[in-house]
Amino acid sequence: MAVNRVILALSAVAILVAPSAAATGTGTTFTVLQLNICHGGMAGCYRGDAVMHKAAEVIRLSKPQVLSVNEACSGDIDRLRPAMGPARALFAEARNLDGTPVLCRGGDGRYGNIIMVSAGFAGTTEESGIHAAQYTAADGIGELRSWACLPAARLSACTTHLSSDNAPTALAQCRELISRAARHPRPVFVAGDLNLRGQGVRDCDRGGFSRRGDGNVQYVFASDDVSFVRTDDIDMAGTTDHPGLLITGSR
Repeated sequence: MAVNRVILALSAVAILVAPSAAATGTGTTFTVLQLNICHGGMAGCYRGDAVMHKAAEVIRLSKPQVLSVNEACSGDIDRLRPAMGPARALFAEARNLDGTPVLCRGGDGRYGNIIMVSAGFAGTTEESGIHAAQYTAADGIGELRSWACLPAARLSACTTHLSSDNAPTALAQCRELISRAARHPRPVFVAGDLNLRGQGVRDCDRGGFSRRGDGNVQYVFASDDVSFVRTDDIDMAGTTDHPGLLITGSR
């Protein structure tokens, strides 16, 4: 199936973004939004709270059923939830090498990943943890990478942010999470900044899933009962070093 990719500079008139999940004659349409907002304050891409305003705008206009946010702070859930609307949210903290939580700059709470699923599709089960494979020599800011999943009967979704300094570790983490997600009720989506490119991400492929990416390191994997319809890269106006990745699929 052909997939369209366009760069969207979201504004009040850019309501061309993929539709919300809705029953159609052929099934249900889903939208999945992947963001790396670089809001922890430790990396050079940090632009302060400007990214929070932009992220909220993108969420409001794209109306995703699944929202994956990397390099976020625990306090960001309450700031993004109004744009998302009623949703179940789960935060997975990264940890320092001594096991303590990594903290965001400026008192915004713990540093890690957020997964949200709209209330109409969310359940009550949640899972999160630290990847079994970790590159501890000098990975990023020295954190142990985390993952989070919200499995439910109507839709299951996971997020992660993989090792930035060691591709074999990132691949092991990717395979670990995809294998975990494969046990969840379908449809299943896994989104995140995988820090894998080319053959690296192809080596993470497994039966039962397909994927789309932003041409760099962000991807959305979907169980093979979902057909990809559209892929959009969203201009984040310099507030972070990654575009938004918006995927539309149908089942």
